[in-house]
Amino acid sequence: MKFVAFERAKQGTGASRRLRITGRTPGIVYGGTGDALLIEIDHNALWHAIKKEAFHASILEMELGGKDHKVLLRDLQMHPFKQQILHIDFQRVEAKTKMTVKVPLHYSGEEDSPAIKAENCLANHVLTELTVSCFPADIPEFIAIDLSGLKKGSSLHLKDITLPKGVKFVAKGQVNPVLVSVTAIVEEVDAAPAEASAPAANPKAAAGKAAAAAKDAAKPAAKPPAKKK
Repeated sequence: MKFVAFERAKQGTGASRRLRITGRTPGIVYGGTGDALLIEIDHNALWHAIKKEAFHASILEMELGGKDHKVLLRDLQMHPFKQQILHIDFQRVEAKTKMTVKVPLHYSGEEDSPAIKAENCLANHVLTELTVSCFPADIPEFIAIDLSGLKKGSSLHLKDITLPKGVKFVAKGQVNPVLVSVTAIVEEVDAAPAEASAPAANPKAAAGKAAAAAKDAAKPAAKPPAKKK
């Protein structure tokens, strides 16, 4: 993927602010044997470029001063609430120097797996990218992973897949992380209210009981027995 950049003479907060007003994004290119180089890029072109996955995970061709330079995106600073790129960093790519990059994972085939197709499960994508180390020529645009063999109660770990030739995983705390986990779908059944399960009262019987209680209340109180003289 190719983009055009221009050398930037001025630096500092004020200069960068004025540059953004003109529709340009300030940036820097560092690494390799050369000195750090200040650049600027057309913001609209850059905005469309960052929406493509290849811009984030592959070697880029940067045209600068009529010459092409191989670079890799290293950092992207966005405005907190505006759709604006505030600053961008690139690293020079040298053929004989290994680089550490993040490569996206492309999952496929889960719809045909026994876990999804027959065992009423869900496949949870725990990781969407891997940090790997390799020479620039071996950097993959993405790593394809087939999930057609997923089964209920299982999970897919890093050691269950084969990385592209020349590519090594960079462990950051976990040597064998989980890539995909399988979760069974539990169906919830609403319990019927106790009132609904009880038999309905007989309205005639209830009316009879109420009438009897009313008659008892209407009867005069019994007179006490007369005292003998």
